[in-house]
Amino acid sequence: MVDRWLRREDERLLTGRGRFVADLRVPGCLDAVFVRSEVAHGTLREADCSAAREVPGVAGAWSAADLPDLPPMPDAPGVEGREWPALVKDRVRYPGEALAVVLGDDRYRAEDGAARVRVRVDPLPAVVTAEEAAGDEVRLFEGRSNVALRGEAGRPIGDEVWERAAVVVESRYRQQLLMPSPMECRTILCVPEGERLTVWSGHQAPHRLRHDLAGLLDRPEESIRVVVPDTGGAFGSKSAVFPEFIAVAWLAVRLGRPVRWVEDRRESLLVATRGRGQDQQVRLAADADGRLLAYELTVEADVGAYPHLGVAFPMQTAWMATGPYTTPEVHATVRSVLTNTMITYPYRGAGRPEATSPLERTMDVLAKRLDLDPADLRRRNLIPPDRFPYRTPTGRTYDSGDHPAALDLALRTLGYHGWRAEQARRRADPAALPVGIGLSCYVERSGGERGSVHDYVGVEAGEDGTVVARCGAASSGQSHATVFPALVAETLGVEPARVRLIEGDTDELPGGVGSFGSRSAQIDGAGLQHAATLLIEEARERAARMWDLPIEETAWSDGVVHPVRGTAAMGLSELVKRTGPLRIDERYEADMAFPFGAHAAVVEVDPDLGTVRVLQIVAVDDCGRALDPAVVRGQQFGSIVQGLGQALYEGVPFGDDGVPLLGYGLLDYLLPTYAEIPPIDLEETRTPTPRTPLGAKGAGESGCIGTPPAIVNAVADALRLDHPERLQMPLSPDVVWRAAA
Repeated sequence: MVDRWLRREDERLLTGRGRFVADLRVPGCLDAVFVRSEVAHGTLREADCSAAREVPGVAGAWSAADLPDLPPMPDAPGVEGREWPALVKDRVRYPGEALAVVLGDDRYRAEDGAARVRVRVDPLPAVVTAEEAAGDEVRLFEGRSNVALRGEAGRPIGDEVWERAAVVVESRYRQQLLMPSPMECRTILCVPEGERLTVWSGHQAPHRLRHDLAGLLDRPEESIRVVVPDTGGAFGSKSAVFPEFIAVAWLAVRLGRPVRWVEDRRESLLVATRGRGQDQQVRLAADADGRLLAYELTVEADVGAYPHLGVAFPMQTAWMATGPYTTPEVHATVRSVLTNTMITYPYRGAGRPEATSPLERTMDVLAKRLDLDPADLRRRNLIPPDRFPYRTPTGRTYDSGDHPAALDLALRTLGYHGWRAEQARRRADPAALPVGIGLSCYVERSGGERGSVHDYVGVEAGEDGTVVARCGAASSGQSHATVFPALVAETLGVEPARVRLIEGDTDELPGGVGSFGSRSAQIDGAGLQHAATLLIEEARERAARMWDLPIEETAWSDGVVHPVRGTAAMGLSELVKRTGPLRIDERYEADMAFPFGAHAAVVEVDPDLGTVRVLQIVAVDDCGRALDPAVVRGQQFGSIVQGLGQALYEGVPFGDDGVPLLGYGLLDYLLPTYAEIPPIDLEETRTPTPRTPLGAKGAGESGCIGTPPAIVNAVADALRLDHPERLQMPLSPDVVWRAAA
C-alpha cells in the first residue's frame, strides 16, 4: 500500500472530540455502582439494600434475592454444575464479586447508596494458584472437582526417546497473572427504545454481545442493536459478556430507563479479566549435535473462579508448543483449574506467549549444557523455508515462513558478536556490571480457529462518488478507520478520502465476528479487498451490457470502467446513476495464518541491587504483507512494551486471604512508563500468507510473545545461571538478587 498515512482518527481523538461510552449524554440515564465482596471465598449471609434505597438520588438497589429472575452468565465449556450468577446468590468465589447493584441519578449518588448496603460474608479458605486448587482440598463447587478441563496435543513420547538423548533438560516455569490494563476500562450503556434496546459498549465483538444479551433477555436478536463507539484499548479483555453487563441490561429493560456502568480503575484492578496464569513443567531432549529430539510440556492453568470462555484457551499453549523448530516428537498436556480469582481470559497473545516462553528459556539452558552458542542451537533446529507448509506434531499447519532469515536479521541488527565481545570484556573486569544477551524465536497464530475464520464485509458505491466499506470488525485502537479505507481505495483505484468505513454497529451488517486474535487485517482486510474486487467485476458487467460488449472487452483502472479499445469511460458515480445501487455484501471465509519472528535483548544487571537495565531490544517480525507499515510498527512497539511489563514489572500479588494486594492501584501493579522503555529497533521480513490474495497475517501480538523470554534469557545469561527455575517473572529486584546470591 503506502509507506505512511496519517491516521484519520487522530485529529478527532487528540483534540478531545472522541466519543466514548462515558461521554454519551442520554436523558434520564441512571448510573450503576456494584457492591463488591471484600473476601476471596465465603458464604453470603446477608446483602441488605434497604438503607441504600433511602439515599437521595438513588433510584433503586438490589441483591440477588431481590432479582430472582436475573439470569446467570451464558453457558461455556465445563459450566455444568458451576453456574456463574450475575449477582452472588449464596457463595462468593473471587474477591470483588458483585453482591448488589445500586442505581443513582449520577455516579456520586449511586456510590453513596452503595456505601449503605449492609453485607455479611463468612470467609472460607481461598486458593489462588492452580497448584493449590488442583488437589481439591478446597472446592469452589460442592461435589465438583476444581479441574474444569483436561486436554492434550501431540502424542505421548516413549521412554526410549529420552534414554537415547545426549542431553535432557527439565525445568519449571510460572506465567504470572497479568492485568490487560487498557486506558478505558469496561463500559456498557443500555437504552430502551420501545421494543428495541440499544446497547453502547467499548466491545471487541458487538454481534457476539448482541447474541448473548438476546439469549439472556429472552428476546429476538433483531430487537437489540449494539454499537461500539470509540474504545480506549482492549487487548482481549472486552470480548465477552460480563456479570455487570447482565445486571445493567436486565435493569434497563425492567425499569424502562437507560442504565450505564463505567468500570473505574480500582474495580478493574479487582475484577477485570486476567491474562496468563500458568504453572509449566518442561522436558527437552537433544542429540550430541544439538538436534532436538523431543519436547514435553505440562500446563496447570489457573482459569479463575468460573469455567467461562477462558477455560479452553490454555489449549492454544498446547497446540503451539512446537514453536518454530523441527522437533520430531512433541506432547503437551493441559489442566484448567478453578481458583478463587477473577477469570483468566485471552490477553494479547492468548496462549502463544505461554507456549513460547518455556520453550525459548529451555533452549538457552540446552545450549549451555551442550556448550553451544544459543543462536547456533536455534539456527540448526529452525524450520527451513522449503519445508512450508509445515505440519507440526501438535496438529498445526504453518502456512509460510523463513525463520533463519528472521534470526539472522535480528543478530545483525543487535550487533550480536560485538555484544558478546563486550560481555567477555566485562567478565574479565571484576568492577564492571555484567551484561547478558537473550534470544527468542517464536511462531504466532493469527485469525482465529477454524469455524471462526470468517467475517461479513461489504463495499457500496454511491451516486456522489463516495464509497462505503463495511466489515464485522470493531476497532479498539488498531487504526481501522485509516487502514481499511486505504485498502479499499487502493483496490478500486480511487482516493482514500472517498472511502468511509462503517463497523461496530450490528444494524449495519447481518453478522460479524469482531476484532481479536490479530484477525482484523488478515480476515476483514482480505474480505474487503475481495468485496472491492467483486464490485469491480459487477461494474464491468454493467458497463459491458450498456456498451453491448463482452465483459472481456472491458477493463477497470483508476476508479473507472472503460472499453479495452476505445475512449469511453465511466466512473462509479455515473455508473450508479445510470444502472442503480451498486453494493456487494459477502461472508468472507479464510484460514488461520502463522506470523513469526526473532527477538533479542541486551541487559545490564547489578547483582548487589538486583536491578535490571535493558540496554537494547531488537524485534524482527514477519506479518506477511504489512498493509500500513507505520500502523504495524505502532502495534509492534506497543506489544513490546507490554512484553517488557510481563518480564520485569507486572504481576497480581495476593495476600494470605486470597485478596489481591492492589490497594494503591497502579502504585502496586507496576506498568512500564516512558522512563522504562529502552532503545527498541524494529525490523521485518516479509513472507505473505498464501491463504488469502491479500497476503497479510496478524501483527498486533508479537511483542508480548517474543520479548519476555528474550529479556529473561538475557538476565540469566548476565548472571551465568545454571538453572532457569531461579528466575521467574516478573524479574523484580528481589527475584534477581536472590537468583544472583
